[in-house]
Formats: sequence, C-alpha cells, structure tokens
Amino acid sequence: MGDPHGVGIIGLGAISGQYLQTFSACPGIRIAAVADLNAARAAEVAEATGAAALTVDELVAHPEVDTVLNLTIPAAHAEIALKAIAAGKHVYGEKPLAAAFEDAQRVVAAGDAAGVRVGCAPDTVLGTGVQTARDAIDKGEIGVPTFATATMIARGHEVWHPNPDFYYTEGGGPLLDMGPYYVTSLVHLLGPVVSVTGASSRSRDQRVIGSGPRAGEQVPVSIDTHVTGILHHASGALSTLVMSFDGYATTAPNIEVHGTEGTVGVPDPNHFAGEVTLDRHDRDRGVLAASAGYAESGRGVGLIDMARAQADRAPRADAALALHVLEVMTGLLRSAETGGRLDMQTTVERPALVPFTAHEDWTAPTAPPKP
Repeated sequence: MGDPHGVGIIGLGAISGQYLQTFSACPGIRIAAVADLNAARAAEVAEATGAAALTVDELVAHPEVDTVLNLTIPAAHAEIALKAIAAGKHVYGEKPLAAAFEDAQRVVAAGDAAGVRVGCAPDTVLGTGVQTARDAIDKGEIGVPTFATATMIARGHEVWHPNPDFYYTEGGGPLLDMGPYYVTSLVHLLGPVVSVTGASSRSRDQRVIGSGPRAGEQVPVSIDTHVTGILHHASGALSTLVMSFDGYATTAPNIEVHGTEGTVGVPDPNHFAGEVTLDRHDRDRGVLAASAGYAESGRGVGLIDMARAQADRAPRADAALALHVLEVMTGLLRSAETGGRLDMQTTVERPALVPFTAHEDWTAPTAPPKP
C-alpha cells in the first residue's frame, strides 16, 4: 500500500474547500500541513484535517510534505513555487502558473534543475466533459478538425466575489482568470498553438463590489477586461477565443469544435462533466455517453494524476502545458498591444487521453507513488 502521499497546502481561500473535498475521498492522499496568512483559518483547517498549521517556510521544509499545493493569489504563484522547489518539494498550483510568462519560465527551469515535478491547474479538463469530446474527435467522429470557437462572457467577478481586487490587476482579467480553462481545453482537443492574433479593450476604469462587507466600494481596473483573438494551431486548425467581463450574458456555446464531417459541442470547461453533443452530416444531433475522463472528479484530481504518473507518462496537468497555455494568453495580450500576429516560443505534446476511470478507481486507497 505504501504511505499516503503528503500534501502541504499554502493558501486556504475559497477554492481550497474543493481540493479538500476531493482529497477526503482519496485515502492515498493525506493533508500533512497547511499555511495561510489568516492564522485562525489555518488552525481551523488543520484541526479538521489532522494537519499541522505552519508558516510557509515551515511547511516547505516539513519532512512529511511530498507536494506543495500552491493556492495563493496569481501574483504570489511564482514566489511560492520557487520556494517549494528550492526545498526539494514537488509543486502543484492553481492557474495561472505565474502572473508573468518570464516568471513561469523560471519556475519550470527550477523544477527541471531540481528534478521535481511541477503541475498546474486547470484539471477540470481531465473530467468526462472535455475528455469525452476529445475521444470523439480522436476517433474521427467529426472528420478532420478545422476550427473551434470558445466563448466566456460575464459581468465580472465583483458581482459575487467580496474581494475581487486581484481580478483587475496584472495576472487577472477574464483571459488569465478564465482563459486557462478554455485554452487548455483547446490544446487537449486540437493540439499546441504556433501563433496568436489578439485584440483587447476595457469598458471602464472602476468596478463596484456587489456583495460582502465591502459592497459598494470601487475597485480600480488596471488591465483589459475584454480579450478576443485567433489561435493558430500546429495542426492547421484555427480557434476563435472571446473572454470578457464586459458583457451581461450570452447564448453562445462554451466550446464548439468543427470538422469536415461534423461538430462536437463541449461543455463548460470550468466544470469536470457536462453534456457533450455530436452533430454529423449523416445523423441528427445526439448526446454522447461519457467515454473518457475521471468520472465524478473534482479539483485536485490533477495533483493525484501527477503523483500517480510513472516514468512512461508525463502528468497530464504538468508545467509544460501550463507554460504553453500562459504564453498563448500573454501572447494574445502582447499581440493586442502591437496589432500584429505573434509566434509562440513554446510547444507541448497533447497530454495522454484519460481513459474512462470510475470514481471508485481513481480514488482507490492505494497510495500514489512518490514522484
């Protein structure tokens, strides 16, 4: 059986609850330590999980921590990741890998030099939604994929988030916040991107918080809040991307992939499951049964996948993919500034398809091997 894989969590904000729920169903994972700027919150989670409540420095040095789970704000992602790597720990972080592409490159280089694994969300793409859509595409159900559309339009997170400030600073905005779900999905579905063409704008310089104790307070906006662009995939397919906090609502599909013989409708990539549809020239639209992906999964399955990956398979939510996705997104923003098409420096292999894996199988009690 082996000892459970020890995880140390840094940052215990709202998203941490979803990770804790996933790990609680997986006996092969143990929360060994937690750290947060809010000491009371850290103590509360420590008591609930049996973990040690520590400082960041204590956590990355803790001998029972195999992987540091970095759930801090984007501006701190690189700093925390580098600190954990320097302590010889594997790292799995929330998206994006770093707020700036250059910082993300430093994280990847440090991980490679130290011989530790670095992984990054989103892992929603490993659920049955995106994976079933990919399985259909790989089986030729739509013929040769030619283009895709990906659309996310919302009013902005200040509507519901009580402290939305970081969404409107460097590392935030609709593209770097929500774009990772969509761009990562497009790479899974269509392969790596070789160049991008982007345009962007912002509707206003202030946002008003809509809930919580700061309701009515204005938040300054220092980044563009509407980004659109074209991704040129190495396969020859084109993807049209729209990420916006400047709209109210939309009826546009989250993602559609079109081919020479049909179209696959992909569910919301911010979720692990959802309805996958197939339209073909020879049949009416139908809903596909789940044929691939981790069933009934949740945030944290990417860390589990990374811990269980053997030498013959790279982790599916690894740093190489996260770095490529970040370059695509920051490239769109740079293209928007310059008005020209921008070539990518990075590329990546499409991660291995996730075979359909029932909940009881991916949460099996066997401990993931130490990476």
